[in-house]
Amino acid sequence: MEGRSGGMGEGRGREAGGGAEQELEPEPESEPAVAVEAVMSVQVVSAAADAKVPEVELKDLSPSEAQPQLALSTAAVSAMAPAAGGGDPEAPAPAGERPPAPGPGSGPAAAALSPAAGKVPQASAMKRSDPHHQHQRHRDGGEALVSPDGTVTEAPRTVKKIQFADQKQEFNKRPTKIGRRSLSRSISQSSTDSYSSAASYTDSSDDETSPRDKQQKNSKGSGDFCVKNIKQAEFGRREIEIAEQEMPALMALRKRAQGEKPLAGAKIVGCTHITAQTAVLMETLGALGAQCRWAACNIYSTLNEVAAALAESGFPVFAWKGESEDDFWWCIDRCVNVEGWQPNMILDDGGDLTHWIYKKYPNMFKKIKGIVEESVTGVHRLYQLSKAGKLCVPAMNVNDSVTKQKFDNLYCCRESILDGLKRTTDMMFGGKQVVVCGYGEVGKGCCAALKAMGSIVYVTEIDPICALQACMDGFRLVKLNEVIRQVDIVITCTGNKNVVTREHLDRMKNSCIVCNMGHSNTEIDVASLRTPELTWERVRSQVDHVIWPDGKRIVLLAEGRLLNLSCSTVPTFVLSITATTQALALIELYNAPEGRYKQDVYLLPKKMDEYVASLHLPTFDAHLTELTDEQAKYLGLNKNGPFKPNYYRY
Repeated sequence: MEGRSGGMGEGRGREAGGGAEQELEPEPESEPAVAVEAVMSVQVVSAAADAKVPEVELKDLSPSEAQPQLALSTAAVSAMAPAAGGGDPEAPAPAGERPPAPGPGSGPAAAALSPAAGKVPQASAMKRSDPHHQHQRHRDGGEALVSPDGTVTEAPRTVKKIQFADQKQEFNKRPTKIGRRSLSRSISQSSTDSYSSAASYTDSSDDETSPRDKQQKNSKGSGDFCVKNIKQAEFGRREIEIAEQEMPALMALRKRAQGEKPLAGAKIVGCTHITAQTAVLMETLGALGAQCRWAACNIYSTLNEVAAALAESGFPVFAWKGESEDDFWWCIDRCVNVEGWQPNMILDDGGDLTHWIYKKYPNMFKKIKGIVEESVTGVHRLYQLSKAGKLCVPAMNVNDSVTKQKFDNLYCCRESILDGLKRTTDMMFGGKQVVVCGYGEVGKGCCAALKAMGSIVYVTEIDPICALQACMDGFRLVKLNEVIRQVDIVITCTGNKNVVTREHLDRMKNSCIVCNMGHSNTEIDVASLRTPELTWERVRSQVDHVIWPDGKRIVLLAEGRLLNLSCSTVPTFVLSITATTQALALIELYNAPEGRYKQDVYLLPKKMDEYVASLHLPTFDAHLTELTDEQAKYLGLNKNGPFKPNYYRY
């Protein structure tokens, strides 16, 4: 449930059982009438697991310095340019140069892209074939036997008992199986701490054998992967095919650039959420010439069937839903530490992969050309390294690109927050009191969705500008202590640590729901709840009751990890925007001439953001207005963009 939630998505559906009534022919008046009762079946499934997690400490983050701007390489321009002999005849010509932006070097701006049943079974009426000898359902639920003379006698009944599995398993006991501890811990544990076993978050049909203990091979005989079950590959392939339909920009980039292979020779090691959308990105990188090895950045978000499909296609993937902490670092190590293969590019989400290489294999950075990072947490860590003079390769900050901030963070969270809460709690939002900690792009999306559903929304903020925006949007700005006793839901989305402390948790009302929409799992002090006086109950996958001695309980979702990717899914179309930006950033860094980028963190140029946005407009049959020469001259712009200065805030 983070659905994947664990993963973005296993067990997304819910089953309902029902029966059709039987239509009986009318009885002669002399015969007694017999009622027919519907029988409902109830299936109860419970899952629980226990484990133990160490404390997490995150460095205090300081504001970043002025951010250098990227210049585009020839390969990146080529990838963004329309294919020869194709494309829209109205596609604009290459843009002229704007005044130089801060940062090393400059490059030509890219041209924007213009828009180039089966039958449903139904319950049928059932008629008795023999009017003289019939079975009817008795009023009290038993079987009635009707004889030819009209006498009704009750047939013997079999009473079936429904046995409920024990749902009360405590989480403060040590696990029965001690996980491997061969790999040392690091300070960057935001995506790994867990008290739950992998079995709790997988289908009941799956065996509990660790994928690390299995010997699996794909149809080509390769065993260079570690997934839950390679036999699920066919199902994963179908999910990937569905995702491709909602990722038009990435598919367009794959089609027009695969002939030139701008990533030929690139060896990319990645650590992101492994979902159907990520699979489309990985296969696009492969089509552009890159070799990829991949691990998961979150222990609950991996889709096992998608990981199997990638392994079947020949991608070395090391991930499964419900990894332990030790499994998490083992998977990353298997991606990096390979005989005869060394990465020259890094695609990271959260900074764990970058941190692991710095810690265990620092000499690898001699051949690595750059890092592409897409999360708030990971970007903060890169700026920390840069400020300390320890960043030894160029890095691209994808998180702060316009297309990532405005679409992935805002619009994605606006939809997925409701999805995650509904799937885990089945709650109704109307009239509920909710406090959202943080009013950045993620917070704005969450607040907008909850307000539209009729919730009463409070906001906490440290930034006076974001705080003023919240007030102008109609939300009451408060301190968490002021409303903690009355709210029904607490949502964190700050990227900070200890936003919700044990003191706050102690003061919450009974059945308050607590969840996190930020990347890191440090915003809620979950570790403080692992004490003998508190009892943990597993309600369903990714949903825990934490019970106080007086009987009060809170509902903790995904153990404080990212709610939408742990407990539900996120919109594929939005991820297409982010994935396309990542692909272009990799192309640019890989093909940039030596010396263009120094050992610093760079933002994407405005032109690249505009190009990514333009690739998605044809989906909506949208038509851009073009500037006339006179209008462009009046505004001092090139007709083909970029249309906003670098300092513009959308």
